[in-house]
Amino acid sequence: MLRIESPAPPIKVDTWLRGEPITNFQPGKVCLVEFWATWCGPCVAAIPHLMQLQEKYQDSGFEVVGIAASEQAPTADEARTKLDAWLTERFPNLNYRIAFDFTGEMNRLWMQASSSPGIPESFLVDGDGRIAFIGHPAELNEVLPKVLNGSWRSSNEARAADIRRIATSQRTARERARTKPIYAKLKPATQTEDWPAALSAVEEGLALMPDYIGFRQTQANLLLHKLRDMQSGLPVMRQLVEDAINKKNEAVSWMVMALNQLFDPAIDNAHLPRAERFAIGNTLSEQILTLNPPDGDGRLKFRCYLPVAQYYHESGNNARAIELIEAALESLDIPEPMPDHIKQTHLSPLLQALADYTGENACCGDFCVAPQSRLLNTKAEWPHEQRLQKA
Repeated sequence: MLRIESPAPPIKVDTWLRGEPITNFQPGKVCLVEFWATWCGPCVAAIPHLMQLQEKYQDSGFEVVGIAASEQAPTADEARTKLDAWLTERFPNLNYRIAFDFTGEMNRLWMQASSSPGIPESFLVDGDGRIAFIGHPAELNEVLPKVLNGSWRSSNEARAADIRRIATSQRTARERARTKPIYAKLKPATQTEDWPAALSAVEEGLALMPDYIGFRQTQANLLLHKLRDMQSGLPVMRQLVEDAINKKNEAVSWMVMALNQLFDPAIDNAHLPRAERFAIGNTLSEQILTLNPPDGDGRLKFRCYLPVAQYYHESGNNARAIELIEAALESLDIPEPMPDHIKQTHLSPLLQALADYTGENACCGDFCVAPQSRLLNTKAEWPHEQRLQKA
C-alpha cells in the first residue's frame, strides 16, 4: 500500500495542459500531486487555495502538480479539449502545472495504491522523493510548512494521521462494496417509480447495514412521501429521530437529515400528521441550534439551517426563520470566501427561503430570486393562537 514514507510513484500522463512537463521529482524539492476533476465541486473550490500555496511557497522549493485523471467524456480527445477550454475560461491565470491522464494509469499508481476513496486527494512528496502526506487539500495549511522544514514525515503526528487515513479508506471501501448491489436494485426501481420495489431494496440494505445513513434517509422518504404509509413511516421516523439525537460526531448531519423529511421547503408535507410533525420539528431544531448556534463559530450553517428555518416559519416565528437564513448566508464565506460557482448552488435555496419569508425579492450580488406564492400563504396554516400573537 502507498502510504507515508513510501517511494513516490512515477508521473505517467497523456498530456501536460499547463506548465512544462516533469518526469521525476527533484531532490530537495517538495511536490504536491493533486488529483482533481472539473465536475468535482470541492476540487474546484480548492484551486484558488492551491494557487495561493504555490505563490507563497515557491521560493521554498515547492511545486503544485494538478492531475486531471477523472474527466468524463466518450474519448480522450474530447475530455482533453473540454478540460483545456474549462481551464482557459475559469482559471486563465493558473500558476501551477496541470497534467491530463485518460488511461487510468495515474489512478492505478496513486489513488488505488493508496486506497484513496475519492477526489480531491493531495499527495505531498518530500525532498527525498518519498510520500510525506496523503489527504484532503484542506489539511495542507497545517501540514505543508512541516513537510517543507522536514519535521513532518517522521513525526508521531504524521504516523497517527496515516493510520487514521488508511482505516477510514478501508472502511469506506468495505461500505461501498456492501452498498453497491443494493443501489443496483434501488436505482432502477426509483427511476420507474416502483416504490414498493425501492423499499424492498432499501430494507435489504438495512438488514446488512442498519446504521447506514443513506438507507435510513431513503427508507423514511419512501414511507412518508412516496408510499405515504403513516402506519409504518411514523415509527421509522421516531426511531430515526431518537438515533439522530444519540449520535456523537455525526449528530448534526443525522438530525438535519431527519428534519429534512418533515420540513424541506421543496417538499409538500401537508399529508403528514401536523401535531407529530411539529413536535418532532421542535425537538430537532432546538438540538441543531444547541450544537451549532447562530452566534457561535460553528461552520456549515448554510447546510443545516434551511429545514430549521422552515420549521420556525411554519410555526409562526417568522423573525427567527429570517434570522437563521441570514446566518446561513453569512456562513457561506466562513472561514474564507467561497468560490462563486460553488456558492451559487447553496445561494439559490437560501435566497428562495428568504424571499418566501419576507415576501420580497432576495438578492446576493447579481443573483436574485422572487417569492413563490406557494409559501407566501403558509400563515393560513399556523395554529390559531400563533396567528393571534402574530397579529
